[in-house]
Amino acid sequence: MSETTNLEMNQETNGLGKVEIAPEVIEVIASIAALEVEGVAQMRGNFASGVVEKLGKKMHNKGVKVDLSEDGIKVEVYCVMNFGISIPQVAQQIQDNIRQTLINMTGLITQEVNVHIVGVQFETSKQDLELQQEM
Repeated sequence: MSETTNLEMNQETNGLGKVEIAPEVIEVIASIAALEVEGVAQMRGNFASGVVEKLGKKMHNKGVKVDLSEDGIKVEVYCVMNFGISIPQVAQQIQDNIRQTLINMTGLITQEVNVHIVGVQFETSKQDLELQQEM
């Protein structure tokens, strides 16, 4: 889980106040950025997030863990890849896309983006997929 502290962004001296970004926001941004990469089948969630999604609420931050420390922001990404792709190339694209998306959306620079491949998804027919979901 992510820390409960918010990350304060550097502010210029304009007197308008401060901007804080919750770690959950960084998790959502990183998860969506990883799913944009071709070759990523899905993000790994846990049992609780699977139950919540079955009840209708999308969990956009599943498969991502953000660690805010004094050293910087470390992002851990857990994903399932499609069969037949080059895992090192897709993992590099995931790292680049997350890093660039976080810079564009928040102005935050990540120290590390670690990609963990936790499975490979084979192409299955729609009927097979429905049977797996029923079980």
